[in-house]
Amino acid sequence: MRFFKRKLSAILALMVLPIAALAAQNPVRIVAAENFYGDIAAQIGGSHVQVTSILSNPDQDPHLFEASVSTAQALSHAQLVVYNGAGYDPWMEKLLAASASSGRQAIVAGHLLHEKEGDNPHLWYDPATMPAIAKAIAATLEKLDPAGGPAYRRGLAHVLASLQVLQDKVTAMRSRCAGLPVTATEPVFGYMAHALGFVMRNGGYQLAVMNDVEPSASQIKAFEKDLKARRVKILFYNSQVTDASTERARRIAQAHGVPVVGVTETMPAGSHYQAWMMSQLSEIEKVLAGERHR
Repeated sequence: MRFFKRKLSAILALMVLPIAALAAQNPVRIVAAENFYGDIAAQIGGSHVQVTSILSNPDQDPHLFEASVSTAQALSHAQLVVYNGAGYDPWMEKLLAASASSGRQAIVAGHLLHEKEGDNPHLWYDPATMPAIAKAIAATLEKLDPAGGPAYRRGLAHVLASLQVLQDKVTAMRSRCAGLPVTATEPVFGYMAHALGFVMRNGGYQLAVMNDVEPSASQIKAFEKDLKARRVKILFYNSQVTDASTERARRIAQAHGVPVVGVTETMPAGSHYQAWMMSQLSEIEKVLAGERHR
């Protein structure tokens, strides 16, 4: 009898808990391969979700990542998985195949954007990517947790509004940046550069570096000539990757007065996707303002 009373008391206590507290006790488990996708999921889901992001260190080269036992365990309990695809995180597909789950949902940016392996995989720099990802996450969360639907819809509205502010910034900058020639050591910033209206030079060189293939002699010559002759307004480089060719490119650019802007593949800790993108756009504005005053 005492056991029954204790059990009944526990049930009654749960019944009067606020919805947010209930959600926190039983959140939808999400695993994101990259922390910027995890951030968008957390912004939408709030206390209704528990997000684990695998790639989250901006000081680590993501191409050198090796999955651990803890990564596999997180995926085995995930109800929703979000990853980039397009050949960027092939380890994710291997892990998912090794721990198949009929109820687990997956959202793949490459599929949403109709990109495939061999294309530039840095899709999160495309302003069209995150609105599509956000809508897919909200719809999937509501499917997994119908009771949380109103919260997910509110979260989605907030995210889309903030992404529109980012898009407005890109549009405004494009009106001033369109046609400016730039170059890069890798195509990390490629989609955003296109959105800003920049003319990105040395694409073949960048793809070779990204795919760990030695650029041809003619590609190297053309790339370095652009820097030495100041034919480009900015050199973008991947600050998460340090190798001899990247350092050489930076030295040449700096020696010949070409501004250098570092970009990362992983969102800095403690930031949000929107703020991360906005800070990089602000840095570009400062660089171009300095160029106009030279």
